[in-house]
Amino acid sequence: MAVDPFAERLAKVRHRFVSALESKIEDAYTAIPRLSGTTSAAAEEVAEMYRRMHGLVGIGPTVGFAQTGRAARGAENVLLEPHHAKRGLTTQEIDSFRKALHGLREAATRELQSFYAAGWR
Repeated sequence: MAVDPFAERLAKVRHRFVSALESKIEDAYTAIPRLSGTTSAAAEEVAEMYRRMHGLVGIGPTVGFAQTGRAARGAENVLLEPHHAKRGLTTQEIDSFRKALHGLREAATRELQSFYAAGWR
């Protein structure tokens, strides 16, 4: 049987996504204290976190993690306004981001369990 180059490439991207997903979520939790404030460093942290969440939003559904992508969209939406305004998050936005990350972690956990149960590697 011939190997489909597209399927092979997609499997590699899926594997890379899966292997980094949990650490990306943990890194986001770790970054929370650096996301607030009026410093340029806080604005840079928000911009970086926005890019990370945006990446999950785009890649997740492409590799079969639609729920994870939707949950990442919630976190991305919290970061959107502060990112555009080039500022850190407010206390309320930090709370919203934390809740969005919790939803992202739950969605990712469910989909990772399904991924491994299906025998994907």
